[in-house]
Amino acid sequence: MRKVLFYSVLLLTLLWSTQVVAGGSAASPEACLECHDDVTEAEDFAASVHGPNGCVACHIELADIDAHMEGELMPGPVDCARCHKQEFKEYFDSAHNFDHPNINLSCTSCHTSIHDLTPWVGDKSQANATCESCHNTAAGEYHISIHSKGVAAGNPDSAACIDCHGLHAIASVKKMGTYDRAAFKTKPCMTCHADEEMMHRNEVLPVAVETYLHSYHGKHFHLGYPEKVAGCADCHTAHEVLPNEDPASSLSPDKLVVSCAQCHENASALFVKFYSHGDMTDSENYPILFYTYIAMSGLLVGTFGVFWFHSLLWMFRGFIENNEKKKALAAGAVLHHIDNPHKVYRRFTKVHIFMHLLVITSFLLLSLTGLPLKFADQAWAIVLMEFLGGATNAAFLHRIGAAITFVYFGMALFMSAKFLFYKLQYPIEFFHRLFGPESLCPNLRDIRDVTAMVRWFLFLGPKPTFERWTYWEKFDFIAVFWGMFAIGGSGLMLWFPEFFGAALPGWVFNVATIIHSDEALLATGFIFTVHFFNTHGRPEKFPMDFVVFNGELPKEEFIEERGDQWKRYQEEGVLEDYEMDKTSGPVYDFILKGFGFTAVLIGVSLTLLMIYAFVFGGHHF
Repeated sequence: MRKVLFYSVLLLTLLWSTQVVAGGSAASPEACLECHDDVTEAEDFAASVHGPNGCVACHIELADIDAHMEGELMPGPVDCARCHKQEFKEYFDSAHNFDHPNINLSCTSCHTSIHDLTPWVGDKSQANATCESCHNTAAGEYHISIHSKGVAAGNPDSAACIDCHGLHAIASVKKMGTYDRAAFKTKPCMTCHADEEMMHRNEVLPVAVETYLHSYHGKHFHLGYPEKVAGCADCHTAHEVLPNEDPASSLSPDKLVVSCAQCHENASALFVKFYSHGDMTDSENYPILFYTYIAMSGLLVGTFGVFWFHSLLWMFRGFIENNEKKKALAAGAVLHHIDNPHKVYRRFTKVHIFMHLLVITSFLLLSLTGLPLKFADQAWAIVLMEFLGGATNAAFLHRIGAAITFVYFGMALFMSAKFLFYKLQYPIEFFHRLFGPESLCPNLRDIRDVTAMVRWFLFLGPKPTFERWTYWEKFDFIAVFWGMFAIGGSGLMLWFPEFFGAALPGWVFNVATIIHSDEALLATGFIFTVHFFNTHGRPEKFPMDFVVFNGELPKEEFIEERGDQWKRYQEEGVLEDYEMDKTSGPVYDFILKGFGFTAVLIGVSLTLLMIYAFVFGGHHF
């Protein structure tokens, strides 16, 4: 403090010396206040923030007191920007400067007692009082809030006007664009509520921001589309923020339906039981969410663990087998002799091919539009969402993908029913159809096939041959049924929340979100890694098995991979029924192979992005 006074006196002395040399009389604060005692008292001015500067530091044209007293020098507007450059720059671009063209709002409009202005020292109540002098309506709303009460009680953590709107750089809410206005409903709140230490200190929910960002609303905010979803102020209001148990709160039990109905017109008493800030890692307060999360995480880890290990074993054993075949052929050995090895047989009908095209199309649509929402905290998700044309377009495409999924699932159900019941002669035939070799239903043979395959992996036995369907193909087929109930059911609930919320409690949407998100991650991860490997990536098939697009199976491949099916068809005398005289043409092959490789490329790319999110992006289930 002594140093400040010393340098202030030294500055004034230099200023006075300059003025005396110029031939004028120096204007000291004491001299000014001899006439202007109605402005402030000398003691108050000396104690103010401007006291050490003196009067002429602001009224620079009045340096010569004699000329001023004779009326030759009169005061002009004070230019605060001479000293307060940053503050003036912020004010110049603020709402106070541009929102009121007919009102002369200047620095002294807020700093009214400019001559006896004392240091602010972070007194938020003083700042609130200044704002309230003009903003009566907002001040009335704010006064009843828990934030205002905290400021009045002297809590420095409690939010004042300046914490949300700023001190000098106050943005004009009226002139904000749609995006900025929507973002402003949430961004200021995150400034404090993301500070977990501050929230713990004030006994406020510490995970409010985290749980919001993990929600459907928060993910869209993260992706850059806050105008499409609810922000903090939409639910909690901008100024009248109160605890939920307060009857006056917008989120009190009596007002909750009305608040939610602002966006969800048909919100009901059951609908509003949704956990807005439900934390699936909190077993004490949200046990249903917690155990759903644990179950889905276990399903993910278990499924990927088993099948990735299976694929690694297969890859290693397949490379060795190919190498052994290459060496044997180089030595002149004949591995096996097959007459007309390139003769083609029909494996899939046109209906099967069409259904597979529907599966690929819908799955790519769902993956491309769903993964950016799942990984909304990743930079690549924002880029991908922009590429898709924004959140609205992505949602539309996602629902088209869902509709296609329901179409091919309906076709699968119809074909399964026809296979099981069409022209059924006697009851026992039903079980033969259900568990027979042409059925995709698992049976005892699959256990033997799995065992034989593992023995081959471990060099303990020959490579097995299979019937019409392998155990991994059956798993893929059954996974569609499981997925339709898990992903499809939860997706429908999230698509039509008000419809389901009329009969089900709102927390089922929290459960549906966890299931839909994790099951979608399981499906995309499984298809793009395990299924792609089993179908296209294994050493025997790389880079692609085209049978899913043309239905054609060469004789050599038929005998080598599905030898038991070949033998059965020979014994039943139906082998000729599957011979194909005409194969797909070059144009068809070019188009469909291009489509297939594009699908694989997209799948691999999305897989790499997901791996990046988990390994380097800090993402978790």
